[in-house]
Amino acid sequence: MEVHLVSESLKFMVLGMGIVFVFLYILVLLMRLQAIIIERYFPDRPRAGASASGGESEDEERARVAAMVAAILEYRKTKTGGN
Repeated sequence: MEVHLVSESLKFMVLGMGIVFVFLYILVLLMRLQAIIIERYFPDRPRAGASASGGESEDEERARVAAMVAAILEYRKTKTGGN
């Protein structure tokens, strides 16, 4: 009786793991198919703006970084009460 239960449980385990494996395999195939379809019908387009003009100059980049640092420092000053 006990051997029969063990063999039945092993059958269910193999069946369950097989179903999960097949499901995941089909899912991977469908994701690959979706990627192929998206690349074919919706190709990446270059963004308009800075990348289209060849990038920013070094001075513009430094000014942007300085503005970010100033904004962070101002935020910290007002958030901590002026310390």
